[in-house]
Amino acid sequence: MRSSNPVFSRRGFSRDNGHAGFNAAPQAGGAAVGTNPYATNPYAPQQGTQFGAGPQAPAGPGVMTIDDVVTRTAMTLGTVVLTAVLSWVLLPVDQANLGKSYGIAIGAVLVAFVLSMIQAFKRKPAPALILSYAAFEGVFLGVISNVVSTYVAPGVVIQAVMGTMAVFAGVLFAYKMRWIRVTQRFQGFVMAAAMGFMLLMVANMLFSVFGGGDGLGFRSGGLGILFGVIGIILGACFLALDFKQVEDGVAYGAPREESWLAAFGLTVTLVWIYMEMLRLFSILSGND
Repeated sequence: MRSSNPVFSRRGFSRDNGHAGFNAAPQAGGAAVGTNPYATNPYAPQQGTQFGAGPQAPAGPGVMTIDDVVTRTAMTLGTVVLTAVLSWVLLPVDQANLGKSYGIAIGAVLVAFVLSMIQAFKRKPAPALILSYAAFEGVFLGVISNVVSTYVAPGVVIQAVMGTMAVFAGVLFAYKMRWIRVTQRFQGFVMAAAMGFMLLMVANMLFSVFGGGDGLGFRSGGLGILFGVIGIILGACFLALDFKQVEDGVAYGAPREESWLAAFGLTVTLVWIYMEMLRLFSILSGND
């Protein structure tokens, strides 16, 4: 499986001799030639499909389409939003109940992580598993967002949501305009940068836990702003990889069930961007 976001490894649809470029034409029928994993799929379209633009080639039954991806993504994101709202309303974050709510949030995010790892190692997507991940992730986001809104600044959550939507729209527009070229070099650079970023964040957390304070200072002050911006840029890059995966899946006639993996990846990436936005705006507000 090929990784397309900073947390999970997922199947890739393109095998362009290791090059994930834009101009590799999908092939239909005939013997597999090593460039298209769905080359023997009789429903594979004859021409490439640009993500979110232009008519799609006629798809046979059981073949992934853009509509499938949009529907599944709406379901997973809707589950995240629903459980986030419910946890915001039902789990109070006043001083008397803050510890309990924090405990539930930590438990939820740990369960979400375990579910995500199970899905990452499964050969096929499991919709129930993906939706369960989204539900527990929503509980975590709801509590954290409520705490930030209560103890940092009331407008920070709205700013983070709007910022996340702006990044998604901007990357989608740039991808459709072909301003972003998702090549093997691009993917390798993003993956290396993401691994380095996450290792630094883990080191900062460990120093914070055992040494107290802000650890290495990567999540507060000027460095916090810098690393917040870097995290958002990385999230934007992973969105481009997600769009490429969707485009290849549609163009190469991937099975319809793969749309769940695409939705899963997009949800994970958007959650990543939202969390970075939330932290960045918290720092900018003067409280981190």
